[in-house]
Amino acid sequence: MRICGGFFDVPATQKRLAELDALMAADNFWNNREQAQKLIDEANALRKKIEPLLKAETQLGDFRVMVELSEAEPEAEQIKHQRDLEHDLAQFSKELENLELKVFLNGPHDRNNCIMSINAGAGGTESCDWANMLLRMYQRWVESRGWQAEMTDALAGETAGIKSATLLITGENAYGFAKAERGVHRLVRISPFDSNKRRHTSFASVDVIAEIEEEGEVPIPPNEFHVDTFRSGGKGGQNVNKVETAVRITHIPTGLVVASQTQRSQHQNRATAMKLLLSRIYAQRLDAQKQEMERFYGEKGSVSWGNQIRSYVFQPYRMVKDLRTGVETSNVQAVMDGDLDAFVNGWLRAGCPAKRMAGVKDEDEG
Repeated sequence: MRICGGFFDVPATQKRLAELDALMAADNFWNNREQAQKLIDEANALRKKIEPLLKAETQLGDFRVMVELSEAEPEAEQIKHQRDLEHDLAQFSKELENLELKVFLNGPHDRNNCIMSINAGAGGTESCDWANMLLRMYQRWVESRGWQAEMTDALAGETAGIKSATLLITGENAYGFAKAERGVHRLVRISPFDSNKRRHTSFASVDVIAEIEEEGEVPIPPNEFHVDTFRSGGKGGQNVNKVETAVRITHIPTGLVVASQTQRSQHQNRATAMKLLLSRIYAQRLDAQKQEMERFYGEKGSVSWGNQIRSYVFQPYRMVKDLRTGVETSNVQAVMDGDLDAFVNGWLRAGCPAKRMAGVKDEDEG
């Protein structure tokens, strides 16, 4: 095939699929249900990978046939066929772009769900409000991609907004795409909390780690973590604020603390909190062993001036600029409503840079 090789090695994938189909057809396939399910999941993942490619090559062949057939038609019919072909090719081009992005999602956990944490930084009430705006932006982005976002923990600001919030984002390649948002985000606007209507700069940080579901990947002895229960805060159902359904888990060796208080039962909150803890410990171990995560954690720096990956300017002009790639737009409202794909895709195509692109300047810089 012409569209093979590397990540999209179709012959190798088809060979492996044939092997899996043979294994699944065996009489003793279901003797080990856990192993059987793993093979089924692998087969489904491989089919998802190559089926769009095979479909794309078929479509390309169909377009060639359409061109050849239209050449034999009268001129008026040729014009009509050309319009139809241009429309179909535009859609085909978009599908190819989406397919191309999957080439960059080759990390060991890029297909996983992810955990996103948003934390207000320097700026007091302004930054708490900014963190809340980012939370809404990411919830809209997740919704636009057909994913699901569940808030597992949140801490309200003293006057407005939030000090921190944690989202569990569920969807195909959620971590692969969302990891583009890890870093410090800077807002410049006329503060609604300032009676003198002065311009303020606010900061908030975003951390994204892959969800680790299997405890086998991150074994934790029972004596290494401590579990506390407490009453959930905020609005809730029958049990919330009445019984201790919320759960906080502390990993003693590292000091990592996670909490979940949005589920209806203590058992559900404990399971969610343990999932968060496993993921955080896994990310930390990667950082220590391979320094693989240092590009995102070590380079992020403090949540303040000079460390931002993206700036959002509301006044005196309107602009959102990613300082790692140079991607920018003046349509601030669309971005705050979750239109982030241009920034995320641009970051993936640029090779997932962690530092500011040479020559890219931020607002207020000379």
